Amino acid sequence: MDIVFIKQLQIDTVIGVYEWEKSIQQRLFVDLELSTDISAAAKNDDIRQTLDYAVISQRVKQFVTAKPLELIETVAEQVAHLLLTEFATTAVKVTVCKPDALSDAQTVGVTIMRSQKTNKGNN
Repeated sequence: MDIVFIKQLQIDTVIGVYEWEKSIQQRLFVDLELSTDISAAAKNDDIRQTLDYAVISQRVKQFVTAKPLELIETVAEQVAHLLLTEFATTAVKVTVCKPDALSDAQTVGVTIMRSQKTNKGNN
């Protein structure tokens, strides 16, 4: 299986559990890894036969900014579900980092791995 990946996708959105966080935008960085078979796309030099990272990036940004959330865990879980249901991938790895969450840490975050098998129980 091959991997199409996106690293450090910057998304400014309303995220946080504290009241002061619910009225401001904060930066998230999202890393995505999507399992797929790129052999047909590579053989035919055809983007329609692979995962288009520009389309994926745009869709994830639109999705994450559509409504405020409290937890980055929720962002990760919902993005994984989105990728598994809307794109030709059988497994995903999603990392969500919130770089300004702690003043004495470069970033904090979560990483999850989900597959079509584990996603079916989340529907």
